[in-house]
Amino acid sequence: MIKNKKDKQDKQDKQDKINEDRKVLDINIEDPDILEMKKSTDNPENEDSNSNEESKEKEFEQQIAQLRDLYLRTAAEFENYKRRTDTERADFYAYASERLLKELLPVVDDFNRTMVSFEKSHDNEALKKGIDIVYDKFKTALKKQGLKEMDSDGKKFDVNLHEAIMQQPDEGKDPDTIINTVEKGYYLKDKVLRHAKVVVSSKQE
Repeated sequence: MIKNKKDKQDKQDKQDKINEDRKVLDINIEDPDILEMKKSTDNPENEDSNSNEESKEKEFEQQIAQLRDLYLRTAAEFENYKRRTDTERADFYAYASERLLKELLPVVDDFNRTMVSFEKSHDNEALKKGIDIVYDKFKTALKKQGLKEMDSDGKKFDVNLHEAIMQQPDEGKDPDTIINTVEKGYYLKDKVLRHAKVVVSSKQE
């Protein structure tokens, strides 16, 4: 009977030791460092994943460098373009009248010749003829630049074209009809360059 008790106690001691060892093993398995090591050991794809991430990071860095280089070059090109257009614009405004002046130079030459001729001969008839020629050439040069004379006499008064400086009654004209043009109006192509100053008929009282 004593032997049975001893055998039973020995079995109990062995079982307790097994349970204790199992408990220690369970605790060690839950240790974070051990789990991480186990995960690294169990997952050989981690190294490939890290390698892929490094490769992607380098690719992104290269793309960023390329975009930065493109931005800097584009900014420099735009600055050069802006500087060039500013210079061209300044030259355009400075020499905008060049074409017109070239057209008028022959007119000036004719005026000079006419005045020299008159000083030599004092021929009034020749002077008038010379002035008529110069005046026609002058008007032709202006027409080439798009200048057109406004025809106002006898027209209906239009505030977009005319400036009334006086009103007077006229039995033969309807009200608001232009009786006389004091100062001619002009178009520059299709734009009104100068309004005509006119006398307008008034309503009959």
